[in-house]
Amino acid sequence: MLPSSPAAVLVVSLLAGAAQAAELPPVARCAATARFDLAAGSPEGAPEVCASADEPTAFVFDSRVAVGAVEFQPGGRLADWALGQEGLSLHVIPKGDYLPGERVKVTVCFADGAAPASASFWLVGHASKGTRRVEVFRKPRSPDVCEKERDEAQAEARQCQEDKARLLAERQEPGGLMGAAWLERAGTLASKKLFGSVRELPGNALGLEATTSSSYTLSDKTRPVSVAARLSLKNPGAEPWTLAGAALVDKAGEEVELARWQEAPIPANGAGAVVVGIEGERAQLGCPCTLKLWEATGPRTVTLGNVTFPEGKAKGP
Repeated sequence: MLPSSPAAVLVVSLLAGAAQAAELPPVARCAATARFDLAAGSPEGAPEVCASADEPTAFVFDSRVAVGAVEFQPGGRLADWALGQEGLSLHVIPKGDYLPGERVKVTVCFADGAAPASASFWLVGHASKGTRRVEVFRKPRSPDVCEKERDEAQAEARQCQEDKARLLAERQEPGGLMGAAWLERAGTLASKKLFGSVRELPGNALGLEATTSSSYTLSDKTRPVSVAARLSLKNPGAEPWTLAGAALVDKAGEEVELARWQEAPIPANGAGAVVVGIEGERAQLGCPCTLKLWEATGPRTVTLGNVTFPEGKAKGP
């Protein structure tokens, strides 16, 4: 049934207009002149260029476009197009019924065989005025230069991976336990051998062959800022032994977890070494202490009593 009043007709008209407007695709903002630098790296996909029905858009290149190397997808939506006499420009004119939001992809190939070999752009329909001039800066590079850049990028990526692996390892290596100040010789490093004074508890899975403890003290301090212990261990078992954790218990019963480092699992019926340590205020434990080590899987543990560290001494003036 048709609407019977002027108000109803107005409502129907407004609803129809709103529905038609909602169906139109969004329109990008347009500039009279656009510039693209292909050498700096094009954005993902092809850049968008505003285009209006029956209005020309000129592409100006700094490199010659090959004859017969211009492509439009989909085809048939341009009223006219022409490549400049020197191959340095391309003029396109969309048809009179080119709709806002309609898209045609323009691809050109360059004549010199250098990289980048081609460039693509989207002509996006605009209701009013589109972009009139598009300047394309290519700065061609020879294949040899491109190969060199590729090789350098791959070498840089490999170096980054190696540096990352090294830094991760250094965070747990013995040197890392002493802190950056030690490397700069800003304090005092002291070490002592503990073999003979350390007490091995019954039931230890590994035998102790040698032990050295170390402490690092800053020049203006009397208490160490980091302590570490290196243990040479023998594995009499039939399976390799991998250090999974370590803890130190002081004479007051306080227990702290230690950083740890092990270059490789201790092989069955073989020997190997582990390093454990701690930095900061937690390094100022009241020892003699008890040191506990445990493996990644399984019940095999090592417990050592009467573990001590060298006392720090402040330097004189």
